[in-house]
Amino acid sequence: MTPLPIEAPPIEAFDEIDSTNAEARRRAETGATGPLWITAKRQTAGRGRRGRAWETGAGNLAATYLAHTAKPPGEAAQVSFVAALAVADLAAAYVPPALVTLKWPNDPMIAGRKSAGILVESGPHPAGGLWLAVGCGVNLATPPDVADRPATAFAQHMIAPPPAPLDALSVLAEAFERWRLLWERLGFPPIAEAWTARAHGLGETCTARLPGETIEGVAEGLDQDGALRLRTGSGAIRRITAGDVFFGGP
Repeated sequence: MTPLPIEAPPIEAFDEIDSTNAEARRRAETGATGPLWITAKRQTAGRGRRGRAWETGAGNLAATYLAHTAKPPGEAAQVSFVAALAVADLAAAYVPPALVTLKWPNDPMIAGRKSAGILVESGPHPAGGLWLAVGCGVNLATPPDVADRPATAFAQHMIAPPPAPLDALSVLAEAFERWRLLWERLGFPPIAEAWTARAHGLGETCTARLPGETIEGVAEGLDQDGALRLRTGSGAIRRITAGDVFFGGP
């Protein structure tokens, strides 16, 4: 039996905006619940994790999914894994799927280099529950030049030109909705299983940089809540719930 098509949320596109995540937040705080995708050709104040600037190069995708949830904050944060799987599906639609992996917690990789960034923000919604803003910045045409985070773009692994941002967003929105529905119906286990199947660096030595602490160990996989299980040299397991993880040396 052919599966029913997924009906993705509507897309609202701008030529320029300060930040798609900031626009999602403004709308949520005035009562909007979504679901809605907000995208822009150019962001004047794009942001990545930990307050880093995020530059959307020409031909790349910047989009934010706005939604409302009744889930508690810890459970709602699992949406970052949903987004990572959706971006991985987007990448695999255009580049050889064997090149596509996911680095904890939500960095989509192509051939071992970062190809996208995901920023999840949330807050109390005026109607109760939480608003969610799931920002996705995808390097379709060009990668950023960041010394300590080697990056790549779809175009570097394609013979044909990369997809236009709105075409890519249509693919991403459908993939996101498919994974979101699975998460809503069955919880985190199938999301964790799918993430693990694409995981980058499991069984390898890595360095976790946390606020005020750096830990080295072997990445063993996800805990039931999405934390990374890191086995240190003493044999102890450390649960990494936030921070930057680097493979291939300190």
